[in-house]
Amino acid sequence: MNYYDRVFEVVEQIPFGKVTTYGAIADFLALGSARMVGWALNQSHLMGIDIPAHRVVNRKGELTGRNHFPGDQTMAKRLRSEGIEVTDDTVVNFEGHLWIPAEHLL
Repeated sequence: MNYYDRVFEVVEQIPFGKVTTYGAIADFLALGSARMVGWALNQSHLMGIDIPAHRVVNRKGELTGRNHFPGDQTMAKRLRSEGIEVTDDTVVNFEGHLWIPAEHLL
């Protein structure tokens, strides 16, 4: 399994109504950096892999990956459809929605 596959596997396990960060995924995998996770997620769109990448935000809860989705507000709309409030491209109550892979996955 390559790095991208490992990132995709973690992202697929983020629960509905939760978000995680690029850094939390990188820390869990103990390989690479938050930037590498972002690059992998960007490639998932190009590879036609359907994963809930909209649930991955930066360490401040900002939707920094939003420009890699079709349409200006796609990422925010998907999060809102899961009950996550988004204001000014930032998750409201970020800590309350935060899911840390290392606390839930083996």
